[in-house]
Amino acid sequence: MNMNKPTDGYPERFVLEGVPRIHFYQGGKRCPEDLCFSSAVRACMEYLGMTELGCKHMPSAGTERITTCAYSFVIGISGTAFWLTWKPGYSNDNAEFRLMSDNPGEPIRRTFNALGYAYEYLDPSHMPDEASVIRHIMNSLQAGHPVISFGIVGPPEAGIITGYAESGDILLGWSFFQDDPAFSSAITIDSTGYYRRRGWFKECAGLVIIGEPMKRPSLGVTYREALQWAVQIARKPQVQRNGVLYHSGLAAYQAWADHMADDTAFPANNDMLLREHHWTHEMAIGLVAEARWYGSQFLASMCERVDVDIHRSAIEDIYHASAYLAGIHDLMWRLWDLEGGNGNPEAFRYMADPAVRRQVIPVILEARDKETHAIEHIEHALAVWPSR
Repeated sequence: MNMNKPTDGYPERFVLEGVPRIHFYQGGKRCPEDLCFSSAVRACMEYLGMTELGCKHMPSAGTERITTCAYSFVIGISGTAFWLTWKPGYSNDNAEFRLMSDNPGEPIRRTFNALGYAYEYLDPSHMPDEASVIRHIMNSLQAGHPVISFGIVGPPEAGIITGYAESGDILLGWSFFQDDPAFSSAITIDSTGYYRRRGWFKECAGLVIIGEPMKRPSLGVTYREALQWAVQIARKPQVQRNGVLYHSGLAAYQAWADHMADDTAFPANNDMLLREHHWTHEMAIGLVAEARWYGSQFLASMCERVDVDIHRSAIEDIYHASAYLAGIHDLMWRLWDLEGGNGNPEAFRYMADPAVRRQVIPVILEARDKETHAIEHIEHALAVWPSR
């Protein structure tokens, strides 16, 4: 690493042990956590001792909890619960978390503001030089704080940096993709279980440096802002990134359905194209299924705070919105059933059959309609919920 010794005074190796692992669902006590950013944040907050965010399936540290599902809380405050983007045609980056807003840092800002933690977001378009980045990482780790990374191993999804070796030439951490044969050849596995990645800087697509705790907004403020953000995400028909427009929110459902109606996008004699277009469809199903389910849990848990953090006049509408989101989750399972079941390795072949895709389209549009009703209930809840 040609950095003119910017790491003098730092130990050659430094590792935070015991940072909770993140991974695509592999069973166990925890529920599925397949949305990378929300899972990474949950794991970091757990490591940092934020016991107010609990898990109903895990032992409690005895602190009064503000929620029994930390993962659903992060999904709600970040806006993930109502996020869907679809690039015209199809694109493998539709499910990239930072496409939620024209400002890629906005969902990150909202997340850490609600959690009551200072942070610094190193945007990939304004990434400092390698020496500065490794100093950021070293300082954070020595303060006892893991770093949330985008990229490093696999696609530019969120992971966790837990340490470094060889004065920063090698990073250690957790990635959702470290066991994926498509990406594991670039890494080795440390005795801690963490990945070890050399040549990481060119693969770094952004960092979130978690700072010190600060005054956290009241839950009432957090909930109101989360609901207002949900409406903004759902009602905004397009977001823009690097001059490219993506369909967003409710409008993304229609773009998704339109793509499924395009027979030329699913040629029966082209397995490569079938796989690519089906994968985009599959990512949308997975995102919507998990985000809406945990979004429904976020809204339902909000209603447990009646007259403490939300007003009783809003409860009925919020419960209705929660039920609609849970219904969307069930519709996504219906889509999986139409292609032979969730995880079917031959599912892409079903997409070559126009008759199957003609069944898919009304399910996607029914999901859009349910989400529209959910947003309408949230808008009414905000209208009748007096500010304090």
